[in-house]
Amino acid sequence: MSGSVKGICGAVAALALVATAARPAVAGDYSGDFMVRAGVSVVIPDAGADVFNAGVLQAGWDADVSTEVIPSLTLTYFFNKNIAAELFCCFAKMEAEGKGLTPVADLGDFWIFPPAVTLQYHFDSMGGFKPYVGAGIQYIHFFGEGNSGIGGAKIKLDDAVGFTLQAGVDIELGQGWYLNADIKKTWIDTDAQWVGTGITADVDVDPLIITAAIGYRFNLFGPRTSAPLK
Repeated sequence: MSGSVKGICGAVAALALVATAARPAVAGDYSGDFMVRAGVSVVIPDAGADVFNAGVLQAGWDADVSTEVIPSLTLTYFFNKNIAAELFCCFAKMEAEGKGLTPVADLGDFWIFPPAVTLQYHFDSMGGFKPYVGAGIQYIHFFGEGNSGIGGAKIKLDDAVGFTLQAGVDIELGQGWYLNADIKKTWIDTDAQWVGTGITADVDVDPLIITAAIGYRFNLFGPRTSAPLK
């Protein structure tokens, strides 16, 4: 794993520790400035590819990426009662599968680290039912690529950045706890190659990420002097 990714992971871990351990005496607060959510996400790529052999587009060749169910974490900071910024992160191991590359179907497996940062608007006029929408970017780091069925060649994917839209809802459970449902759609593509062969691909990944989570909201930096967040 690269140094930059280790740095991001370390920062996320540090924030999570601060949120969950550094202030254990702070009670849950529905008007708090910080929320931590832990949940389960389904990552559903809407994948497709233009596949080339020695630079020549291969008609009928395509690729798909597996759907995976993974644990996930979000950290959300509220600037006021309506505006918030969220960091979503997780890790997933995925598999690429060829279409039309008979008899080759196994294009290799790989790990992804796909943090997404979104700016959100939270609606506050529905009592304990709090929907929100957001937009931002998602960065996908590919690592741990494995060998494929193309003569045992290793798959290699370039890191990528894409545009993300988001919608979700938090439902109050009591004492600062929330039940959360969230959906994100990202439009993102990457370049793939199979090392030592002449085969390359332009791959659209375009994942849909559906999440169910439990959230806890509180004041990370202490009570505010301005009007409380709602």
